[in-house]
Amino acid sequence: MRSRLFRSILLLACAATTVTAADWPQWRGPRRDNQSAETGLYRTWPAGGPKVLWKTGVAEGYAGVAIQAGRLYLNDYDPVKKEHVVRSLSMADGREVWRWSYAVDIRPNHGITRTVPTVSDKLVFSLDPKCRFHALDARTGKLVWQKNLVQDYKATIPSWYAGQNPLLDGGRVVLATGGDALVVAFDQATGKEVWRSPNPGKDVMSHSSLMATTIGGVKQYLYLTMNKVVGIAAADGQILWSTPFVARMAAVPSPLAIGDGRVFVTSGYEAGSTMIQVEKGASGFTAKRLFDLTAAEFNSEVHTPILHQGHLFAVGSKKRGCFSCVGLDGKVVWQSPAVSGDPAGSRTFDLGGFLLADGMFFAVDGKSGMLRLIEASTTGYKELASAQVLSGEDVWGPLALADHKLVLRDMSQLVCLQVGPPVAGR
Repeated sequence: MRSRLFRSILLLACAATTVTAADWPQWRGPRRDNQSAETGLYRTWPAGGPKVLWKTGVAEGYAGVAIQAGRLYLNDYDPVKKEHVVRSLSMADGREVWRWSYAVDIRPNHGITRTVPTVSDKLVFSLDPKCRFHALDARTGKLVWQKNLVQDYKATIPSWYAGQNPLLDGGRVVLATGGDALVVAFDQATGKEVWRSPNPGKDVMSHSSLMATTIGGVKQYLYLTMNKVVGIAAADGQILWSTPFVARMAAVPSPLAIGDGRVFVTSGYEAGSTMIQVEKGASGFTAKRLFDLTAAEFNSEVHTPILHQGHLFAVGSKKRGCFSCVGLDGKVVWQSPAVSGDPAGSRTFDLGGFLLADGMFFAVDGKSGMLRLIEASTTGYKELASAQVLSGEDVWGPLALADHKLVLRDMSQLVCLQVGPPVAGR
């Protein structure tokens, strides 16, 4: 009896060590790769789906959330008062801890909100739909500093409003403003400009976000404008290299560093995809194309792909909505089933969001709000569970995961689901 009891206690202790929880302090998570380090998540769901912990109403839009230390942060809009709103909610019960707002008239244009706040230990950084940039105290919501990018840098408000997500790097917060500068680095604490990149092409702000990487021993930020991909020195903002890539209508996904100097770029509206090789030589950096993919072969319209086990995973837009696994040679390995005339047998996702955690993809059907749990396999599509958790069309916002809680939204509500065992003290 004592031996069996000891073995049971030991097994429970070992199981407990495999459960990890983590924050999600910015768009695409801690490493900006759309992957969570959390483990111990449920691999099956009951018939009714994961437990709904709480719901709250939100304004029309696609803005996802950032999560830090038990607090959730969200860019929102009050259509009655006509105010941009930054909200802080408790992850435990959805209770609003604070809100900060200011008056600005924003009319719906395929939604209103798109950007995700970025959170440091002390501050929350929020870019509003009309390119006003704010730093708030994360604990109280008090305004610390602000910038009007249109006035200060002659930024152009993108079609369908701003969709870029601020990047934190050391003591700096970095944004691609367009206008008088391509990219600007600000001191996080004071908002003082640290450096600005030249903008000889007079590029305007796109919906793409900056991605940090190191190539040839030089730290740099990758950025997709409407007509090219650029590498910008993190140290001083100088443009290290650029190569043409024509986005059409909107440049939304961000360039993805693959390793060994390779960068994968994709965009919607027939733009297709390309793999770029960036190298550092005696005279500086060069960039050349390794291969191109037409939109019929593969492209992503809204969400940046996930790099996992030497493959790219994303929802393709030409075969609109097929969840796809693509090799680093550009060849499609598999796609989720899309059976003509058989909706029940099809597994399509429109432009829905997705993330990777504990060897599984959480992916939302952007047309219906159906959430699917998919094995993170490089050999084929394997669905583990599904549940109807949201409703309506245009369910396109990015997902967030922290403390075994998945947060996602549709055009009118934000929902928090328990997707793993409750984490003690979180």
